[in-house]
Amino acid sequence: MENLRSLLPSINSLVVFEAAGRLPSFTAAARELHMTQAAVSYAIARLEEHLGTALFLREHRRIRLSEAGERFHADVSIGLSHIQRSAQNLRAAATGDHVTLSCSTAFAAFWMVPRMAQFRQDLPHIDLRIQTADRDLDLVGEGIPLAVRGGNPSEWPQYLAKPLAAEEIFPVCGPGYLLGREMPKQEADLLDHQLIHLEEPFRSAATWRDWFAAAGIEGRRIPKGLQINDYVLVIQSVMAGQGVTLGWRHLVEGLVASGVLVRLTSHVLTTGMQFHVIWPRDVALSRVAQEVRDWLLAQTLA
Repeated sequence: MENLRSLLPSINSLVVFEAAGRLPSFTAAARELHMTQAAVSYAIARLEEHLGTALFLREHRRIRLSEAGERFHADVSIGLSHIQRSAQNLRAAATGDHVTLSCSTAFAAFWMVPRMAQFRQDLPHIDLRIQTADRDLDLVGEGIPLAVRGGNPSEWPQYLAKPLAAEEIFPVCGPGYLLGREMPKQEADLLDHQLIHLEEPFRSAATWRDWFAAAGIEGRRIPKGLQINDYVLVIQSVMAGQGVTLGWRHLVEGLVASGVLVRLTSHVLTTGMQFHVIWPRDVALSRVAQEVRDWLLAQTLA
């Protein structure tokens, strides 16, 4: 393999090239990198000379990446982003003052946020950063030490996992919804109510059909009702009195206990699935990440 040093005038030239191509402006790149515009222009010219191709098209009062420059910029951007993330992780491990937790928006809003005061009291030295996403992230690729994920750990061989909560589901509504309506006496009564459905776009989720089937009610038409693809919005709609939805116990039990939501019927769908705290198998957790993991798991015993 050809030596990288012989191909490039300096590694710093890649940093300059990435900034100039991203912005795209030699002047803006100079401002971002605390260099002069002339120094940026010189670094790019030397890089082009070493590579034997023009990376930018110089036009009147503006620049833009050439076709070769666009291809090279995509690769450089990916490479530098990985280096940056690794450097940030190493520095974070050395300073040991923050931990990132990946989870769904619903878990963040209904499980984590209500416990943040307790978290700050128990672990005041840790800066917790919650990163929500529509889909499950690659923790190693994203440089994230911890996540909360529902499912079967055998499907994630690259992670270690410990159970946080069992998946238990029952119907809930807001108190306002029941004004002028009779409380359902049995599960089948809910077929006559306004049902709100979670249409999960990326993660699999139990449905009203699953809940009714577990209650012994099959072959009946289930009202379509309102369909929402975000569980936080589902719960907000229920709080506003728009209908009845399925409540995951670990997310809604606090809202039920405070009277914000009302539980309907005694039937609970228990899927056998659990939600887990997970972390990469081949990446050592920092001391503070271990503390956060252990704190999360201890909440199931509280």
